[in-house]
Amino acid sequence: MPSRNWLLRIQDIINAGNSIQRYTAGMTFEEFQQNEMLIKAILYDFVVIGEAAINVPSEVQSRYPQIPWRLIGDMRNVIAHEYFQVNLRIIWNTVQNNLPVLLTQLQDLLETETR
Repeated sequence: MPSRNWLLRIQDIINAGNSIQRYTAGMTFEEFQQNEMLIKAILYDFVVIGEAAINVPSEVQSRYPQIPWRLIGDMRNVIAHEYFQVNLRIIWNTVQNNLPVLLTQLQDLLETETR
């Protein structure tokens, strides 16, 4: 039995993603890369996002193949285990380009699954 309902894990992803967006609103990459505390907060939120995604059941993941579940988990693994290889430009591009799309997809998933 999972320790946390998967719908709550989806909400955890949304909450962490919203926090990242809030932290970086109006910021440039240069400002981001100079702010160690912000970088660490965002990396933590990405670990939360990845851990939550890894724990969404595979049958749910297969219903939403447009969501890059594996990539989300892989990003978490790099941050947690290969931390010395974290590329801030990739993190920034993910925040700017991929995170908004993911959050929309997850909101749609929640609406569909909780009807």
